[in-house]
Amino acid sequence: MGRKKSAEKLKVVAVRIDPVIERRIRFLGETTGRKPSFFLQQLIEGGISALEEVWLPPAQLAQVRAGTVPEPTVSHAAPDLFDETTFVN
Repeated sequence: MGRKKSAEKLKVVAVRIDPVIERRIRFLGETTGRKPSFFLQQLIEGGISALEEVWLPPAQLAQVRAGTVPEPTVSHAAPDLFDETTFVN
């Protein structure tokens, strides 16, 4: 994967995972010499299509497959990890 354009910088997202999974990812990183974040990114990029196929309605899935990712319209009752307003600096 090449460098992102300045307008497409990678985002940092905090996520809670099971300690066993975290240890497995760290072990994978230590064994291969790569950072655990590399493997998390690989997992997300490799699995997003499968999640979209299961969870998105056909019309929205078609938009995503055509290269157009619609802006989310669903509001969450509780703050979500992707809600930038929940982070305090």
